[in-house]
Amino acid sequence: MLIRDSVSSIAARLLEGTLELHLIEQFVHVHGHRPGESEIRSWNRSIPALTGALLDAGLGQVEMLIEYGLPLTSKRADVVLAGTHPTTGEPSYVIVELKQWSEAHPDEDEDPVLCRVDAYSRPVLNPIEQVRRYRDYLVSFNGALAGHPKRVCGVAYLHNATEFGVSGLDAGEVDERARMFTAERRGKFLTFLQSKLAPASGADAADDFLAGKVQPSKQLMTVAADEVRDREQFVLLDEQQVAYELVLRAVRDAHRSHHKEVLVVTGGPGTGKSVIALSVLGEMYRRGVPALHATGSQSFTKTMRKVAGARKREVQDLFKYFNSFMTAEPNSIDVLLCDEAHRIRETSANRYTRAEHRTGKPQVRELIEVARVPVFLLDEHQVVRPGEMGTVEEIEAAAADMGLECRVVSLASQYRCGGSDAYLRWVVRLLGIEGGGPEPWEPDDRMTLEVVDSPAAMEEFLRAKRAQGYGARLSAGYCWKWSDAKPGQPLPSDVVIGDWQRPWNLKGDRSVMGAPPAALWATDPAGFDQVGCVYTAQGFEYDWSGVIIGPDLVWRGDEWVVDLTASKDPVFKRAMPEPEAKRLVRNTYKVLLTRGMVGTVLYSTDAETQDKLRELAANRASSVTG
Repeated sequence: MLIRDSVSSIAARLLEGTLELHLIEQFVHVHGHRPGESEIRSWNRSIPALTGALLDAGLGQVEMLIEYGLPLTSKRADVVLAGTHPTTGEPSYVIVELKQWSEAHPDEDEDPVLCRVDAYSRPVLNPIEQVRRYRDYLVSFNGALAGHPKRVCGVAYLHNATEFGVSGLDAGEVDERARMFTAERRGKFLTFLQSKLAPASGADAADDFLAGKVQPSKQLMTVAADEVRDREQFVLLDEQQVAYELVLRAVRDAHRSHHKEVLVVTGGPGTGKSVIALSVLGEMYRRGVPALHATGSQSFTKTMRKVAGARKREVQDLFKYFNSFMTAEPNSIDVLLCDEAHRIRETSANRYTRAEHRTGKPQVRELIEVARVPVFLLDEHQVVRPGEMGTVEEIEAAAADMGLECRVVSLASQYRCGGSDAYLRWVVRLLGIEGGGPEPWEPDDRMTLEVVDSPAAMEEFLRAKRAQGYGARLSAGYCWKWSDAKPGQPLPSDVVIGDWQRPWNLKGDRSVMGAPPAALWATDPAGFDQVGCVYTAQGFEYDWSGVIIGPDLVWRGDEWVVDLTASKDPVFKRAMPEPEAKRLVRNTYKVLLTRGMVGTVLYSTDAETQDKLRELAANRASSVTG
């Protein structure tokens, strides 16, 4: 949230000309960078329009929470109004989505969920649906609303639009959860506000709202079975819902006119790619539409089979691998959801492939051919192995070669790392994936960063978090040998740092001495006692993430140095360009550093690197030693 104040006080700041400066200062403090000119322009045009309406409605004492950050995500509601209900006297809240649009029309006449606006090249979410989903999300995650859903509603105010200019947008679902008003219906808007908010102080209601305990996030694996079999578990927001709607529309078009379309959904860690995939898979399964989910990750696919497909073979069979379609007939399924598609390889052939199936056909082409609607969900910065080549460019080129349309949806906001964009930006700058160099960590109220003195201190810290009910895992760069575990014998303690030693997660598909198989390391509670690697952590999330940076990535002088001789990862034994190998090492640590939902704990085995980490995280350095 950038500002909380009464409507009258906000109006006074507008009159003084100080509101813009205050918003910019707060934005820089919260997000670590200056807002874009379009955002500033939006504030200057939309906030006065809303403030004027509230004053005319006699609601000057209602509280305005401007740019309120939704819990556990980087999404922000334009304004949340807090006050008391004129009839019940209970706290009452109105989420307001402000739009400067003068014209917008449904992307398709029969389906107003998506709409077209001249300023955007692709369809965007109807603002009624957008604010309804914000409202539903807050009911799920804000403790002050969880037991009182009727206390909050949403409204989209298109203060530059006429009814004709946005005709059709309200043709879909309009209910108490969300509605829309235009400049032409400003009087109706005032009446609506007066029906929800009394002309009395909203300070206490705002206090209650902000003090509402954040409810635990629904982690993907926890609700996977219910999502696929029974009903929607997640509230998709903004571009997530756009991607979901585009897939459903493409399926409908495929049935009506033998239309075939390729969709690509791209976004960083925690932007909800797998949630979208599972939501679509569940909807298709419940409708009886042939659809499959595929990845290039044994850990992810086996976990989904175990969790989502528990005791139900037909659900287990929905989860495949990218190389499962070498002999499949074209268009034999309606939807193929290629999750973690950055792990697509050049071909599906491996050492076990029969000679007659070694056609040399690109794997991406196989995946496109097999489904009427192939959907690729990827993050190009999570490529961690040589030969992984799933990029937007590769998929677009393959689609073009086949004469197919390819739509791309970019997910900007993220739901991991407490929804902290500041933390994700800190990680990519720390590792040199984005320019500007490492910067000191400025603590926010969304993500916690700790640097500890030793791996023993890290383990102790994480065990304490587990005792409090949090999930936690400890992972490391692949800088220690990895021995095979033998049945009936203790796991080999390969990760040795001083007098601290622990085993890697298991390699195979079987449990040994109580340790879970590799595919379940991130989700089985017994996985805490082994050190995970990038191959078992990628695609998963847990509350607290401990990361040991090994000697393959060290800080020297004023830059990172990648030492491939310190890596024990077999992939680096193959010949590859050195820049490519160094990129993979940095991407590996990016994956490990972005698994945590609540906090990350860091330790480096190298003294100079450890000093650098302590310098950057000085505000949050842990006093835990061990």
